[in-house]
Amino acid sequence: MRSMTDEGNAGERNNATRAVRTAGMHLPVLTEEVLSFFEPAPGFRCLDATLGLGGHSEALLRKARAAGVPDVQVLGIDRDAESLALAQIRLEDFSPAVHFRHNLFSECAGVLAGLGWEGADFVLADLGVSSLQLDCPERGFSMQADAPPDMRMDRSRGKSAADLINSLSTQDLRGIIRNCGEDPLAGRIAGAISAARDKGRIRSARDLAGVVAGAYPPGRRAAARRHPAVRTFQALRMTVNDEIDELRRFLRAATGLLRPGGRLLVIAFHSLEDRAVKHFFREQAAKCDYPRNVPDSACAREATLRILTAKPVRPGAAERAANRRAASARLRVAELPGA
Repeated sequence: MRSMTDEGNAGERNNATRAVRTAGMHLPVLTEEVLSFFEPAPGFRCLDATLGLGGHSEALLRKARAAGVPDVQVLGIDRDAESLALAQIRLEDFSPAVHFRHNLFSECAGVLAGLGWEGADFVLADLGVSSLQLDCPERGFSMQADAPPDMRMDRSRGKSAADLINSLSTQDLRGIIRNCGEDPLAGRIAGAISAARDKGRIRSARDLAGVVAGAYPPGRRAAARRHPAVRTFQALRMTVNDEIDELRRFLRAATGLLRPGGRLLVIAFHSLEDRAVKHFFREQAAKCDYPRNVPDSACAREATLRILTAKPVRPGAAERAANRRAASARLRVAELPGA
Protein backbone atom coordinates (compact mmCIF):
# COMPACT_ATOMS: atom_id res chain seq x y z
CA MET A 1 0.00 0.00 0.00
CA ARG A 2 1.30 3.47 -0.89
CA SER A 3 1.74 5.92 1.95
CA MET A 4 0.20 9.38 2.02
CA THR A 5 3.68 10.75 1.28
CA ASP A 6 3.96 8.52 -1.78
CA GLU A 7 0.55 9.70 -2.95
CA GLY A 8 1.53 13.30 -2.36
CA ASN A 9 4.76 12.88 -4.32
CA ALA A 10 2.86 11.16 -7.10
CA GLY A 11 0.41 14.04 -7.18
CA GLU A 12 3.22 16.56 -7.43
CA ARG A 13 4.78 14.59 -10.26
CA ASN A 14 1.47 14.39 -12.09
CA ASN A 15 0.98 18.13 -11.70
CA ALA A 16 4.48 18.78 -12.99
CA THR A 17 3.95 16.43 -15.90
CA ARG A 18 0.75 18.25 -16.81
CA ALA A 19 2.66 21.51 -16.62
CA VAL A 20 5.17 20.17 -19.13
CA ARG A 21 2.39 19.15 -21.49
CA THR A 22 0.18 22.20 -21.18
CA ALA A 23 2.44 25.16 -20.36
CA GLY A 24 2.58 26.09 -24.03
CA MET A 25 6.36 26.03 -24.37
CA HIS A 26 6.70 22.30 -25.00
CA LEU A 27 6.83 23.13 -28.72
CA PRO A 28 10.48 24.08 -29.30
CA VAL A 29 11.04 26.36 -32.27
CA LEU A 30 12.79 25.31 -35.49
CA THR A 31 13.09 21.72 -34.31
CA GLU A 32 13.28 20.14 -37.75
CA GLU A 33 15.82 22.71 -38.84
CA VAL A 34 17.95 22.04 -35.76
CA LEU A 35 17.75 18.29 -36.38
CA SER A 36 18.93 18.77 -39.97
CA PHE A 37 22.32 19.86 -38.57
CA PHE A 38 22.49 16.99 -36.07
CA GLU A 39 24.30 13.89 -37.35
CA PRO A 40 24.69 11.64 -34.30
CA ALA A 41 27.69 9.36 -34.04
CA PRO A 42 28.93 7.00 -31.31
CA GLY A 43 30.25 8.88 -28.30
CA PHE A 44 28.61 12.16 -29.25
CA ARG A 45 28.38 14.79 -26.51
CA CYS A 46 25.69 17.46 -26.85
CA LEU A 47 25.26 20.66 -24.87
CA ASP A 48 21.77 22.16 -24.67
CA ALA A 49 22.89 25.44 -23.16
CA THR A 50 19.36 26.79 -22.58
CA LEU A 51 17.45 23.64 -21.73
CA GLY A 52 14.06 25.19 -20.95
CA LEU A 53 11.54 22.35 -20.83
CA GLY A 54 13.87 20.10 -22.81
CA GLY A 55 12.03 20.00 -26.12
CA HIS A 56 15.12 20.31 -28.30
CA SER A 57 17.04 17.80 -26.19
CA GLU A 58 14.20 15.31 -26.45
CA ALA A 59 14.22 15.66 -30.24
CA LEU A 60 18.00 15.15 -30.38
CA LEU A 61 17.87 12.04 -28.22
CA ARG A 62 14.98 10.56 -30.18
CA LYS A 63 16.87 11.07 -33.44
CA ALA A 64 19.97 9.44 -31.94
CA ARG A 65 17.93 6.42 -30.81
CA ALA A 66 16.26 6.11 -34.19
CA ALA A 67 19.70 6.22 -35.84
CA GLY A 68 20.91 3.37 -33.62
CA VAL A 69 23.31 5.55 -31.64
CA PRO A 70 22.13 5.04 -28.04
CA ASP A 71 25.29 6.34 -26.33
CA VAL A 72 24.75 9.99 -27.27
CA GLN A 73 24.71 12.11 -24.12
CA VAL A 74 23.18 15.52 -23.47
CA LEU A 75 24.11 18.11 -20.88
CA GLY A 76 21.24 20.50 -20.21
CA ILE A 77 21.99 23.85 -18.58
CA ASP A 78 19.42 26.42 -17.51
CA ARG A 79 19.50 29.41 -15.18
CA ASP A 80 15.79 28.93 -14.40
CA ALA A 81 15.48 26.29 -11.69
CA GLU A 82 11.75 25.85 -12.30
CA SER A 83 12.23 25.05 -15.98
CA LEU A 84 15.09 22.72 -15.12
CA ALA A 85 12.92 20.72 -12.72
CA LEU A 86 10.21 20.25 -15.35
CA ALA A 87 12.75 19.25 -17.98
CA GLN A 88 14.01 16.49 -15.71
CA ILE A 89 10.51 14.99 -15.70
CA ARG A 90 10.14 15.35 -19.44
CA LEU A 91 13.46 13.64 -20.16
CA GLU A 92 13.37 10.95 -17.49
CA ASP A 93 12.94 8.21 -20.12
CA PHE A 94 16.40 9.06 -21.44
CA SER A 95 18.18 8.71 -18.10
CA PRO A 96 21.14 8.34 -17.57
CA ALA A 97 22.04 9.88 -20.94
CA VAL A 98 20.98 13.37 -19.76
CA HIS A 99 22.74 15.53 -17.21
CA PHE A 100 21.14 18.62 -15.67
CA ARG A 101 22.88 21.67 -14.24
CA HIS A 102 21.53 24.93 -12.77
CA ASN A 103 24.01 27.42 -14.20
CA LEU A 104 24.41 30.40 -16.48
CA PHE A 105 25.15 29.20 -19.98
CA SER A 106 28.36 31.24 -20.06
CA GLU A 107 29.61 28.86 -17.33
CA CYS A 108 29.42 25.90 -19.71
CA ALA A 109 33.17 25.25 -19.83
CA GLY A 110 33.37 24.69 -16.09
CA VAL A 111 30.25 22.53 -16.12
CA LEU A 112 31.66 20.30 -18.87
CA ALA A 113 34.93 19.99 -17.01
CA GLY A 114 33.04 18.96 -13.89
CA LEU A 115 31.43 16.13 -15.87
CA GLY A 116 34.78 15.01 -17.22
CA TRP A 117 33.84 15.91 -20.79
CA GLU A 118 36.75 17.06 -22.93
CA GLY A 119 34.48 18.90 -25.34
CA ALA A 120 31.18 18.82 -27.19
CA ASP A 121 30.12 17.80 -30.69
CA PHE A 122 26.85 19.73 -30.80
CA VAL A 123 26.04 22.91 -28.90
CA LEU A 124 22.63 24.57 -29.03
CA ALA A 125 21.39 27.80 -27.44
CA ASP A 126 17.74 28.87 -27.76
CA LEU A 127 17.79 32.45 -26.53
CA GLY A 128 15.19 34.70 -25.02
CA VAL A 129 12.31 34.29 -22.61
CA SER A 130 10.38 31.03 -22.51
CA SER A 131 6.63 30.57 -22.73
CA LEU A 132 6.69 29.07 -19.23
CA GLN A 133 8.12 32.32 -17.91
CA LEU A 134 5.71 34.45 -19.91
CA ASP A 135 2.70 32.40 -18.87
CA CYS A 136 3.53 32.41 -15.16
CA PRO A 137 2.00 35.67 -13.83
CA GLU A 138 4.07 35.87 -10.67
CA ARG A 139 7.27 35.96 -12.73
CA GLY A 140 6.27 39.41 -14.01
CA PHE A 141 7.44 38.89 -17.61
CA SER A 142 4.03 39.34 -19.19
CA MET A 143 2.51 42.75 -19.81
CA GLN A 144 -0.79 41.33 -18.52
CA ALA A 145 0.58 40.19 -15.16
CA ASP A 146 -0.87 41.66 -11.98
CA ALA A 147 2.36 40.78 -10.14
CA PRO A 148 5.33 43.15 -9.84
CA PRO A 149 7.60 43.18 -12.92
CA ASP A 150 10.29 40.78 -11.73
CA MET A 151 11.65 39.38 -15.05
CA ARG A 152 14.59 37.49 -13.53
CA MET A 153 15.22 34.16 -15.22
CA ASP A 154 16.94 33.04 -12.03
CA ARG A 155 14.89 34.31 -9.09
CA SER A 156 17.63 33.37 -6.65
CA ARG A 157 19.96 36.16 -7.69
CA GLY A 158 20.20 39.74 -8.87
CA LYS A 159 17.88 42.72 -8.99
CA SER A 160 14.41 42.54 -10.50
CA ALA A 161 12.96 44.87 -13.12
CA ALA A 162 10.91 46.45 -10.33
CA ASP A 163 14.15 47.22 -8.49
CA LEU A 164 15.53 48.97 -11.58
CA ILE A 165 12.35 50.94 -12.17
CA ASN A 166 12.33 52.17 -8.58
CA SER A 167 16.03 53.01 -8.31
CA LEU A 168 17.36 54.22 -11.67
CA SER A 169 17.37 57.82 -12.81
CA THR A 170 15.23 58.92 -15.72
CA GLN A 171 18.38 59.22 -17.83
CA ASP A 172 19.49 55.67 -17.01
CA LEU A 173 16.04 54.30 -17.81
CA ARG A 174 16.13 56.16 -21.12
CA GLY A 175 19.49 54.57 -21.98
CA ILE A 176 18.22 51.08 -21.22
CA ILE A 177 15.05 51.50 -23.27
CA ARG A 178 16.93 53.05 -26.19
CA ASN A 179 19.91 50.67 -26.24
CA CYS A 180 18.22 47.38 -25.39
CA GLY A 181 14.71 48.10 -26.61
CA GLU A 182 15.64 50.24 -29.61
CA ASP A 183 12.57 52.39 -28.99
CA PRO A 184 12.80 55.88 -30.55
CA LEU A 185 10.47 57.22 -27.85
CA ALA A 186 12.78 56.11 -25.05
CA GLY A 187 12.95 59.60 -23.55
CA ARG A 188 9.18 60.02 -23.34
CA ILE A 189 8.77 56.53 -21.92
CA ALA A 190 11.46 56.98 -19.27
CA GLY A 191 9.91 60.27 -18.21
CA ALA A 192 6.47 58.69 -17.92
CA ILE A 193 7.83 55.79 -15.87
CA SER A 194 9.65 58.14 -13.50
CA ALA A 195 6.56 60.29 -12.99
CA ALA A 196 4.31 57.27 -12.41
CA ARG A 197 6.63 55.54 -9.96
CA ASP A 198 7.04 58.70 -7.92
CA LYS A 199 3.27 58.70 -7.48
CA GLY A 200 3.18 54.99 -6.60
CA ARG A 201 1.29 54.06 -9.72
CA ILE A 202 3.49 51.15 -10.86
CA ARG A 203 2.62 48.18 -8.70
CA SER A 204 2.42 45.50 -11.38
CA ALA A 205 3.67 44.58 -14.83
CA ARG A 206 0.25 45.53 -16.17
CA ASP A 207 0.57 48.99 -14.60
CA LEU A 208 3.97 49.40 -16.24
CA ALA A 209 2.61 48.41 -19.65
CA GLY A 210 -0.17 50.96 -19.27
CA VAL A 211 2.27 53.73 -18.37
CA VAL A 212 4.42 52.97 -21.41
CA ALA A 213 1.39 52.87 -23.72
CA GLY A 214 0.28 56.20 -22.34
CA ALA A 215 3.64 57.73 -23.24
CA TYR A 216 2.97 57.07 -26.92
CA PRO A 217 1.19 59.77 -28.93
CA PRO A 218 -2.36 58.57 -29.70
CA GLY A 219 -1.71 58.32 -33.43
CA ARG A 220 1.39 56.17 -33.04
CA ARG A 221 -0.33 54.06 -30.40
CA ALA A 222 -3.27 53.39 -32.72
CA ALA A 223 -1.00 52.56 -35.67
CA ALA A 224 1.31 50.21 -33.74
CA ARG A 225 1.28 46.60 -34.91
CA ARG A 226 2.10 45.37 -31.39
CA HIS A 227 1.71 46.68 -27.88
CA PRO A 228 3.79 49.84 -27.34
CA ALA A 229 5.38 48.36 -24.20
CA VAL A 230 6.93 45.33 -25.93
CA ARG A 231 10.29 46.98 -26.47
CA THR A 232 10.41 48.48 -22.98
CA PHE A 233 9.71 45.09 -21.42
CA GLN A 234 12.38 43.56 -23.64
CA ALA A 235 14.89 46.21 -22.58
CA LEU A 236 14.23 45.74 -18.87
CA ARG A 237 14.34 41.95 -19.14
CA MET A 238 17.60 41.99 -21.08
CA THR A 239 19.16 44.36 -18.56
CA VAL A 240 17.98 42.40 -15.53
CA ASN A 241 19.44 39.19 -16.97
CA ASP A 242 22.52 40.77 -18.59
CA GLU A 243 21.52 38.93 -21.75
CA ILE A 244 23.78 40.42 -24.43
CA ASP A 245 27.02 40.29 -22.43
CA GLU A 246 26.06 36.82 -21.19
CA LEU A 247 25.53 35.75 -24.80
CA ARG A 248 28.93 37.08 -25.86
CA ARG A 249 30.61 35.23 -22.99
CA PHE A 250 28.77 32.06 -23.94
CA LEU A 251 29.76 32.26 -27.60
CA ARG A 252 33.44 32.52 -26.70
CA ALA A 253 33.21 29.69 -24.19
CA ALA A 254 31.18 27.40 -26.46
CA THR A 255 33.55 27.85 -29.40
CA GLY A 256 36.41 26.73 -27.19
CA LEU A 257 34.49 23.57 -26.26
CA LEU A 258 33.79 22.33 -29.78
CA ARG A 259 35.55 19.18 -30.89
CA PRO A 260 36.69 18.98 -34.55
CA GLY A 261 33.58 18.93 -36.72
CA GLY A 262 31.47 20.15 -33.81
CA ARG A 263 28.60 22.50 -34.51
CA LEU A 264 27.33 25.56 -32.67
CA LEU A 265 23.68 26.53 -33.21
CA VAL A 266 22.04 29.67 -31.85
CA ILE A 267 18.37 30.60 -32.10
CA ALA A 268 17.72 34.31 -31.57
CA PHE A 269 14.41 36.15 -31.39
CA HIS A 270 15.30 39.79 -31.90
CA SER A 271 17.85 41.90 -33.71
CA LEU A 272 20.22 42.60 -30.81
CA GLU A 273 20.80 38.91 -30.11
CA ASP A 274 20.96 37.95 -33.77
CA ARG A 275 23.39 40.78 -34.54
CA ALA A 276 25.72 39.66 -31.75
CA VAL A 277 25.71 36.07 -33.07
CA LYS A 278 26.19 37.16 -36.68
CA HIS A 279 29.15 39.40 -35.84
CA PHE A 280 30.77 36.74 -33.65
CA PHE A 281 30.46 34.07 -36.33
CA ARG A 282 31.89 36.40 -38.97
CA GLU A 283 34.83 37.33 -36.76
CA GLN A 284 35.60 33.69 -36.05
CA ALA A 285 35.23 32.73 -39.71
CA ALA A 286 37.71 35.39 -40.87
CA LYS A 287 41.28 34.27 -41.52
CA CYS A 288 42.89 37.33 -39.97
CA ASP A 289 42.35 40.87 -38.78
CA TYR A 290 44.46 42.53 -41.49
CA PRO A 291 42.98 44.80 -44.19
CA ARG A 292 41.64 43.11 -47.31
CA ASN A 293 44.60 44.26 -49.45
CA VAL A 294 47.07 42.24 -47.35
CA PRO A 295 47.88 38.87 -48.99
CA ASP A 296 46.55 35.77 -47.25
CA SER A 297 50.12 34.64 -46.62
CA ALA A 298 50.54 37.55 -44.22
CA CYS A 299 47.64 36.49 -42.03
CA ALA A 300 48.64 35.31 -38.60
CA ARG A 301 45.33 33.72 -37.58
CA GLU A 302 43.40 30.92 -39.22
CA ALA A 303 39.61 30.90 -39.19
CA THR A 304 38.16 29.30 -36.09
CA LEU A 305 34.66 28.58 -37.39
CA ARG A 306 33.05 27.82 -40.73
CA ILE A 307 29.61 29.38 -41.17
CA LEU A 308 27.00 26.89 -42.37
CA THR A 309 24.08 29.32 -42.71
CA ALA A 310 24.77 32.20 -45.07
CA LYS A 311 21.49 33.71 -43.91
CA PRO A 312 19.55 32.94 -40.75
CA VAL A 313 17.10 30.04 -41.03
CA ARG A 314 13.52 31.13 -40.35
CA PRO A 315 10.41 29.12 -39.39
CA GLY A 316 8.16 27.96 -42.20
CA ALA A 317 4.57 29.08 -42.64
CA ALA A 318 3.18 25.99 -40.91
CA GLU A 319 5.26 26.53 -37.78
CA ARG A 320 4.44 30.23 -37.65
CA ALA A 321 0.75 29.40 -37.87
CA ALA A 322 0.99 26.74 -35.14
CA ASN A 323 3.17 28.77 -32.77
CA ARG A 324 2.95 32.55 -33.04
CA ARG A 325 5.93 32.96 -30.70
CA ALA A 326 8.14 31.25 -33.30
CA ALA A 327 7.57 33.97 -35.88
CA SER A 328 10.67 36.02 -35.05
CA ALA A 329 13.04 33.07 -34.51
CA ARG A 330 16.33 33.04 -36.44
CA LEU A 331 18.79 30.13 -36.46
CA ARG A 332 22.49 30.54 -37.25
CA VAL A 333 24.94 27.64 -37.38
CA ALA A 334 28.72 27.42 -37.48
CA GLU A 335 31.13 24.48 -37.40
CA LEU A 336 34.63 23.91 -36.09
CA PRO A 337 36.62 22.58 -39.09
CA GLY A 338 38.85 19.57 -38.89
CA ALA A 339 36.62 16.49 -38.64
